[in-house]
Amino acid sequence: MRVWIVFLLCLAGHAIAAPAEEEPVVEELVTEDPTVEEPEVGTNPVQVEVGEFDEAIDVEDVVVENPCLNYHCKKGKVCEVDDSNTPMCVCQDPSTCPAVEGEFEHVCGTDNKTYDSSCHFFATKCALEGTKKGHKLHLDYIGPCKYIEACLDNELSEFPLRMRDWLKNVLVTLYERDEDNNMLTEKQKLRVKKIFENEKRLQAGEHSLDLLARDFEKNYNMYIFPVHWQFGQLDQHPVDGYLTHSELAPLRAPLIPMEHCTTRFFEACDADSDKYIALEEWASCFGLKEQDVDKDLII
Repeated sequence: MRVWIVFLLCLAGHAIAAPAEEEPVVEELVTEDPTVEEPEVGTNPVQVEVGEFDEAIDVEDVVVENPCLNYHCKKGKVCEVDDSNTPMCVCQDPSTCPAVEGEFEHVCGTDNKTYDSSCHFFATKCALEGTKKGHKLHLDYIGPCKYIEACLDNELSEFPLRMRDWLKNVLVTLYERDEDNNMLTEKQKLRVKKIFENEKRLQAGEHSLDLLARDFEKNYNMYIFPVHWQFGQLDQHPVDGYLTHSELAPLRAPLIPMEHCTTRFFEACDADSDKYIALEEWASCFGLKEQDVDKDLII
C-alpha cells in the first residue's frame, strides 16, 4: 500500500504633496468704496460666499462585520443570514460547488453513485436530511464508483497486519518531518521517539505477511501507541470515545480503492453492531490485548 502524505506548507500607499507656499499679498489701501464682485455665471453664490473646498472630505465607512464570518456549518451546508441578520446554516445548492478539475475529485456514495466532488455529495446528502435515503447515504470512497471485489475470510485476517505496520510508519514519518509543523504534540513526540530510535523497528517497505506477523509478535509494544493514536485522530466530532461512520470516513474513503477488505474490516470492528466502534472494539480489531487498552494514550 502506498500512502502519500501531502503537506500544505499586499499594501498600496499614496503621498500627499505639501501645498506650495504662496507669496504674501500686500493689500493696498482703498480709498474708494469697495465694489461688490459679481459671481461668475453658473457659479453657486453660496459656494462663492463660503469659499471653495480644495480637498474632499473623507467620510469614514462604517464596516459591518459579517455574522457568517466565524459561524461554522457542517459539510453540505453554508451560512446565510435571516431578516434579523442572524446567521443560520442552510443546505448548499450543488450548482454552487467549485468547478471540478478532474476525475480525481470524484467520490462514490454508498448509493453506488459517482458524484462530481465531495462538495456535490454533501450538498446532495443535506437536501435528503430527514429521509430514509438521506440517513443511509454516506461517502463510501474517493474516486468514481467501480467494482470492489469481495473480501475473503483469509484476506480479512491479513488486513490488520498491513494496517498496523502502516500506522506505525505514518507516525514515524510525521516525527521525522515534524520540526516546526506541529503535526504531533510534545507528548506524542515522546512516544514516537521511542519507536523511531528502537533498533529493532521494522523499516518501512514491502514486507511479506509472515514477516509482518512475526514483527508484531516480537515487537508488540511498538504497535500499541500507533493504534491508540489513530483512534484519537478520528474521534473528533464529538470527542466521545466512539467512532461513527462519518468519523471513519477520512480513513476509509482513501483506503477502499486500494484495500478491498476495508469496509468489511471496519464492519467487523463493530462487534456489538450498534453502529459505533468503541476504543475497546478498535483495539481488539488490531490485535491489541485487553489489558493494553488505555484511554490515556489518546493524547
